[in-house]
Amino acid sequence: MIINMPATSTREINRRLIKERDEGGAIALGRVLTLIIDVDGQDAEEAIEAANDASREHPCRIIVLANGDHVGPARLDAQIRLGGDAGASEVIILRPTGELADHLDTLVIPMLLPDAPIVAWWPHEVPADPAQHPVGRMAQRRITDTTRCSNPNASLRKLANVHAEGNTDLAWTRATLWRGLIAASLDQAPYEPVQRAVVSGESTHPSVELMAAWLAQSLRCPVEVIRIPDALAITQVRLDRASGPIILERPDGKTAALIQPDQPEHRIAMPIRQLPECLAEELRRLDDDEVYGEVLTKGLARLTA
Repeated sequence: MIINMPATSTREINRRLIKERDEGGAIALGRVLTLIIDVDGQDAEEAIEAANDASREHPCRIIVLANGDHVGPARLDAQIRLGGDAGASEVIILRPTGELADHLDTLVIPMLLPDAPIVAWWPHEVPADPAQHPVGRMAQRRITDTTRCSNPNASLRKLANVHAEGNTDLAWTRATLWRGLIAASLDQAPYEPVQRAVVSGESTHPSVELMAAWLAQSLRCPVEVIRIPDALAITQVRLDRASGPIILERPDGKTAALIQPDQPEHRIAMPIRQLPECLAEELRRLDDDEVYGEVLTKGLARLTA
């Protein structure tokens, strides 16, 4: 169900939600959080679709701050999506114009679920300081996605300079499986120190940078980054040890091969992670990701030290 509400107010939106709840059942029961999506003038549909998919695991109220014109009279157009058009969530799309577009927090506050955690997500360009952004200040978790930025690696380093507890980035989430497999391989004999690491991947993909920074911070060894134009995200991680290298490679973006000394080659299904999967993973935790914070603020500096 899609309900269009031109020239409306937050009070009228809440009234309509209550009306639909009374007529259609307790649609708001079981919502575990409020997800605020600030698309910053970009197309909102991809982010809404990803949030709807993630909501099947994390039922939530989704508030979308869509593109609005800062020039002109103050006006709020809205759209409510329920049922099959909203996954396991309820979606409220707000399109403010005029001076309302400069006060996004005052529009969002009346829409928040009571006593529920708040997560803010910027699916495109990152704000100058997510924790100090009007929406970010009210959120327990703040999710950015430097993969979608016009200058991913510059945006990553900008986030490193303003990192605060509760911040995370989907470029970090996209490397979760790589980190897990590498950590598992190092937990096996012969338990030798890593002398050198090499991370290869797409030349501007921030997951490549974060993977290298994680290795540099965790292993305290030299880490080289090999940048390959038009590659599929991370393509290979190589760890050199005295007994021989550990190599995890995924040249086709679908299947990875784990190669270790004196062991048969292991083939692992590891397709490139998609946006809904990454978002759902981040919504599972509302505490601070301390490892990400350490990698961002300290590990990245080790790559250029």
